[in-house]
Amino acid sequence: MNDRTAAVECIRSPALQTPGIAHAFFTRQGGVSTGVYASLNGGVGSHDNPADVAENRARMAGVLGISAHNLMVPYQIHSAEALAIDIPWGEDKRPRCDGLATATRGIGLGVTGADCGMILFADAGAQVIGACHAGWKGALTGILEETIVAMEKLGASRPAIHAVLGPAIGPQSYEVGAEFVDRFTDAQAGYSRFFTPSKREGHSMFDLPAFVAMRLNGAGLASFIDLALDTYADESRFFSYRRSVHRREADYGRLISAIALV
Repeated sequence: MNDRTAAVECIRSPALQTPGIAHAFFTRQGGVSTGVYASLNGGVGSHDNPADVAENRARMAGVLGISAHNLMVPYQIHSAEALAIDIPWGEDKRPRCDGLATATRGIGLGVTGADCGMILFADAGAQVIGACHAGWKGALTGILEETIVAMEKLGASRPAIHAVLGPAIGPQSYEVGAEFVDRFTDAQAGYSRFFTPSKREGHSMFDLPAFVAMRLNGAGLASFIDLALDTYADESRFFSYRRSVHRREADYGRLISAIALV
């Protein structure tokens, strides 16, 4: 830890703290960005100063104990595509996917979010790690399970994998319309249990963390933990896309959650 990384705030889970593996659910505190991006914005897709984003990511990599060039964050597309990697890629060659896995020491896997779920995975015995970005679409179409499959291809075993959901929009903050509910109930009628009536007629509140929990608890893993951190409700620590929309802000920062073999 040095002066640049000392101020970086991150959250960790005991389920992922094991020799050879470093992880962090970074908050928005401890970076150099300003305005709506203040301060640890990790989103290269934002309109923030690229030099500030690069510095923020370098600080995050420093917390993990890896080179900034080895913190791999894909071009996220709300898909069910997951990729196993063994070498870093150049910034101009980011793969379009929402899940990553690796067994290569020195590589960090990161995902961004500003309401979508960010899940980190680890099989400590096999020394295989994973990370995925799961908004409603990715969670519904299978990104959680596909990330596990990518880990298995590298030698991970489901009964040994621990998974942790970091900051995500909470069930009291995620109001959706009837057509959104229909997407889920059309896939499976029982998914109606993840929705409760809202105060607005024709709208419901969606419990994304509970939906993620259902999918991962059914995947045969060693454990799943939800840190119960609501991005929308906790402005001091987290960026939120939905909050920015409600305030009619021009843009928003992105959080990063990352895990590395060190």
